[in-house]
Amino acid sequence: MQTFPTTTPQHQTLDSHSDKHVRIAYFIMIHHKPEVFRTMFQKIYTRDQFYLVHIDRKAKDEMTDEIQMYLVKFPNVYILESINIVSGGFSMIQAELDAMEFLLNVSQEWDYFVNLSGEDYPLKSQNIIRKFLTANNGRNYLFYYDQKFYRPDTLQRIQNHFTELSYKISSLMYKREFMKGVTPYIGGKWVIFTRDTCAFLANNKRVMNFEDYYLHTFLPAESFFQTVLMNTTFNDLIVNDDKRAVIEKPIFGKKQTPDELILFLKATNHLFIRKINDKTEDEVLKYIAESYDIPLTDVNEVERELKMDRRQDN
Repeated sequence: MQTFPTTTPQHQTLDSHSDKHVRIAYFIMIHHKPEVFRTMFQKIYTRDQFYLVHIDRKAKDEMTDEIQMYLVKFPNVYILESINIVSGGFSMIQAELDAMEFLLNVSQEWDYFVNLSGEDYPLKSQNIIRKFLTANNGRNYLFYYDQKFYRPDTLQRIQNHFTELSYKISSLMYKREFMKGVTPYIGGKWVIFTRDTCAFLANNKRVMNFEDYYLHTFLPAESFFQTVLMNTTFNDLIVNDDKRAVIEKPIFGKKQTPDELILFLKATNHLFIRKINDKTEDEVLKYIAESYDIPLTDVNEVERELKMDRRQDN
């Protein structure tokens, strides 16, 4: 029988010098698989950090009750008021902006915001993750690409006006002009942001112009934060990496083998892995457990970005 590596939640701070580490505010969005969420939560929980959980309004009542009953015993865990997350709509961005504002008001004692799904999993211990962010304090992490240059096939997402309905995106759309003087960017949904960045995104009036426009785009979760930050003074504080490994879906019948994934993980310094669940191969879970407390691979982020740019230009 396949099992996840398990621990009990850490009820103490990381070590005697943990006050020197940055503190993380985690925002976790879940809609199913509570047992997978609990396994992940146990690995990232410490008493001196902050955790905000959003349970999709579409989730079954039994699951919502189960998660709430599980989390009530943790004093530094909060539950964000549920909204209905529509795939491809602005609601995911709205939930994240709400989460940033909520966490900013909860405490001044956190330094980094990390968003996760209920099926994400840490590749390294909190001690290692926090040391990494402490050493790189001030940097934001997310993937970004010039949308017109690298992903012109996706421009219809922002050049058309879309309307988010209660459970889907309306099939009615029409052409419109993009924001003047703004370069559109695209990337991924997963981010690691500094507190100052969150305060800017949640409170700055300039961001409202982007909100008004991206409210009616398709899949804004893959482009909103990139476009806002790359068109403001934050563009020199971004590392083009979200620090997430991904278990790839089969493409044209070819599945990523456990050995291929493990070799990839050994060569990178990712902090989390996406889509860990009960279908994940035992070899991958074993490697994650065995390497959990091993320090990160030393990767030159500038050189990595230059290599990535060269690959994209070819």
